[in-house]
Amino acid sequence: MKITNVRAIYPTYRQPLAGWRPHLWQIVVKIETDRGVTGWGYGGGGEAALPIVNGHWAGLLAGRAINGVADIQRIWDDLYQASLPYGRKGIAIMALSGVDLALWDLLGKAEGVPVYTLLGGKQKERIRAYATGNDTDWYAELGYTAHKFPHRWQGPADTERAVAMAEHARNRFGPQALLMVDCYMSWDGAVAREMARRLAPYQLYWFEDLLTPDDLAGQATLRGQLNGVLVAGGEHEFTHYGYAEILRSGALDLWQPDITWCGGITAGLRIVEMAQAQQIPVVPHRGGEVWGLHLIAATSCADLAEILPGSHNAPAEQIWRDEPVPIDGFIAPSDAPGFGVALDPAYLG
Repeated sequence: MKITNVRAIYPTYRQPLAGWRPHLWQIVVKIETDRGVTGWGYGGGGEAALPIVNGHWAGLLAGRAINGVADIQRIWDDLYQASLPYGRKGIAIMALSGVDLALWDLLGKAEGVPVYTLLGGKQKERIRAYATGNDTDWYAELGYTAHKFPHRWQGPADTERAVAMAEHARNRFGPQALLMVDCYMSWDGAVAREMARRLAPYQLYWFEDLLTPDDLAGQATLRGQLNGVLVAGGEHEFTHYGYAEILRSGALDLWQPDITWCGGITAGLRIVEMAQAQQIPVVPHRGGEVWGLHLIAATSCADLAEILPGSHNAPAEQIWRDEPVPIDGFIAPSDAPGFGVALDPAYLG
């Protein structure tokens, strides 16, 4: 089959988006073919990504054949090469992620199989889910057995706040649960070491995004210095080329590529293969969304998928129809062709 039309849109999100997100949150990519098969993808970059897909890349994609996985991989390499002067990281690769995922979706639909089958088949029938957010009590009620809570460092008083959050989460979830902290690039080395000391009684699994993603040396220095807590990160890194730098620097104990940002399934596979060779665990950022879920199910990714449920009073916005949901703390991709989801038309504006 051949590509006949490519279109990226910025959905009309219903819930308020804070910070950089009002203009730079997720885009939807729709790719149509001469066989009537349509693929849907999800990428980053927001409004700034639209002219990359709808302008530069639309002409490069027109007429390209999609008859197998190798065709998708060649297209990824071609689009990456074509965007080198303005790309390599950031918005261009976020846009490329949306295109790549749409291509995997349409290939799965054309062959009548889910994406995990294109990746070699399921290695995991169901995947342990972990809930990220502030509503600890609700997540426990929903049946999750793993939880990550956010903590932004602004001053010394935040140490006590972190201790209180960790204590509450451990008491609520019990001794066997996995607990993690998302630092969102707000800590430094001294804060991390003090937090590791103060939080040791609560047996945390990882500290995520401790430092800025450019400070690979600083993150490498912290490995092995945090009372057994892993140094995790990578959601703000792009492509297997970027992860090669993480590997060379020894910056992270656990890798967290975001499949809708790092370059899609194609880049995700290359990252996972690199990690597997070095026995580094991979837990995709927002991996409970279908785009990461198929990769986790079919590869050596760790048995752990991130869900962002929102809160009891404000559940997360659902723009995709038929997206799998966790049940009793576990989630699995559907057996529907492709990723098995389609955009709710209400978000087309």
